[in-house]
Amino acid sequence: MITSTIVRRSFAIALACFAFVASNRASAQPRSDRPNVVLIITDDMGWADLGSYGAPDVKTPNIDRLARDGIRFTDFYANAVLCSPTRAGLMTGRYQQRYGVEMALSAQGEVATDRGLVASPASLPRLLKNAGYATALVGKWHLGYSPEMSPNAHGFDWFWGLKSGYHDYWQHTDSRGVLDLWENDQPARDSGYTTDLISQKAVRWIGQHARAPFFIDVAFNAPHWPYQRPDAPSVARGNARPLGPADSATSTRADYVAMVERLDKGVGAIVAALEQHGLTRNTLVIFTNDNGGEWLSNNAPLFGRKWTVWEGGIRVPAIMRWPGRIPAGRVTGQVGITMDLTATVLAAAGATIPADARLEGMNLLPLAEGRAPVTERTLFWRTNVGNRTMKAVRQGDDKLVIDANQIFLFNVRRDVSERTDLAKFNSPRARTLRQLLAAWERDIDAEAGTRK
Repeated sequence: MITSTIVRRSFAIALACFAFVASNRASAQPRSDRPNVVLIITDDMGWADLGSYGAPDVKTPNIDRLARDGIRFTDFYANAVLCSPTRAGLMTGRYQQRYGVEMALSAQGEVATDRGLVASPASLPRLLKNAGYATALVGKWHLGYSPEMSPNAHGFDWFWGLKSGYHDYWQHTDSRGVLDLWENDQPARDSGYTTDLISQKAVRWIGQHARAPFFIDVAFNAPHWPYQRPDAPSVARGNARPLGPADSATSTRADYVAMVERLDKGVGAIVAALEQHGLTRNTLVIFTNDNGGEWLSNNAPLFGRKWTVWEGGIRVPAIMRWPGRIPAGRVTGQVGITMDLTATVLAAAGATIPADARLEGMNLLPLAEGRAPVTERTLFWRTNVGNRTMKAVRQGDDKLVIDANQIFLFNVRRDVSERTDLAKFNSPRARTLRQLLAAWERDIDAEAGTRK
């Protein structure tokens, strides 16, 4: 009885926090002072693949500069273990399971193309557009092909990039060899390395919209496989397939490093464009990644990688820079998650958030600006990749992991590598977190059922 009461109270507190965060617009700025927002999200990058996160073999001076000039999060998480669900969490500001997006979407033609995230009046770009922002997505979408699921339908004025998860960097084709390059909803043809094209398109769009508030989502598909180097176009199609460590003539860490360093160069070009147009002090720049790194990445000292709810599969880099508003050189242990960025961007923009948006993320600006203390969080994950169910809940420093039929309990503040299972020493805590996770599952599944 005592345990069930604790669970009900904990879940009620969590839901109350979500509701409070969604309605909190204390940081909203007057229209004349609203910042531009540049959100840079990479794909499959390891937690330790940046110099500012301890990378010994990757040079990322431009991203590291963002960290020096702003705040770096050590305990930030992706909404999911894969691309599509995390991006759905960003667009909605809510747990993606509520919308039935829990797996990565297949390429067009492989399955029915009506799968994806149906556009909503409360999506992030739509609310920003309603607030008078110019909006653009340059890079990876991976949330559906049909018109009602397109970036334009969600509120992006302009989209250039790819709609699938697997993309040849040189030929711009998907897993079936079909062209996967789009401008809005029309096929596009551009030549060059995709990472460079994304950077160039973003720089050009920023220059064209420098006179009014704008939001641009720069969604690099790098360093997601295929591990194609920017300096080797002659082997384009030959290595445009996923290569694992046991494959012959497989990809190498050096290939991966070259891809990361090239996207860092693109980040530098984007930051330089802001400086060129005098936008630096009035622009909030956010950098993060969509899930844990793949096999060529460096997630150390985290355990596991993409596809799993171990820390290496969900903990990601996150940096925020806003000169004059966010003090430089800060590092925080505040626990965060992708859908927090939705609440943060909307608050910075002063956007009106309708009640039915029911955002579940936390506005991180008060914390980033030094006006609010670190807040304890309760966050959840669930996946069923390859018919292997994995679930997790983090509350405070404690994290419960369910891997198939095994239950583990860790203190991830002291034991970031998840090596010391505490379940045998504290079964009441494990039971409380397990019941909290079960209550969350009932809630999200009930809502998802109403959308079918």
